[in-house]
Formats: sequence, C-alpha cells, structure tokens
Amino acid sequence: MIIDHRTYSFRPGTMRRWLAKYESDGLPIQKEHLGTFLGLFTTEIGNLHQVVFMWGYDSLGDREARRAKMEADPRWDQFIDEIWALDAIIEQNIKILRPASFSPIK
Repeated sequence: MIIDHRTYSFRPGTMRRWLAKYESDGLPIQKEHLGTFLGLFTTEIGNLHQVVFMWGYDSLGDREARRAKMEADPRWDQFIDEIWALDAIIEQNIKILRPASFSPIK
C-alpha cells in the first residue's frame, strides 16, 4: 500500500465552510472513485487552519488510474469549481508515503 497524504492550508475563517462542502459534495465522489479513505483530520496544535487527508492505494499505478477516472467525472469538475470559488485554500502540500516493513499499515 502507498498513502496519498495531503495537507491543505486555509485562510482563517474559511475552513468550516470548506469542510461542510467537502463532506456533502466532494467526499462522496472521491469514495466512489478512489482507494481506501484512511481519514481526514484538522489541526488543533501547531500550524492551525489545516486539513490533512490520507488515502490508501495498492500502488502508484492504482492511484493514477483511480484519480484519472475521478477527474473525468463531471461532478468532480463542478465540485472543484465550487471549491475554488470559496477562495479558502492558500496552499496544498501532497506527499506519497510508503510504509516501512514493520508498519501496521501495509
């Protein structure tokens, strides 16, 4: 398994609206197309106004194929247009993580 780890930073005061929109409109589309949803977390201490998501995939090829299908879905295009209209996200950081051999997530 590989993990797609994404950290999004938000303008103060915009994260709550973004989370509500994502939960109602974006997450259902992603769950339909992407790999294993490992979770979405908000920061409490440290860099505030951030959301961290994690999705699990069998491989980089699996991730690429699943994301291509999602990006071809017109509902996803509409969601992305609506999300950018919120003018909430100021930075996106994306990492691909590979678990160590002794990690409980394989």
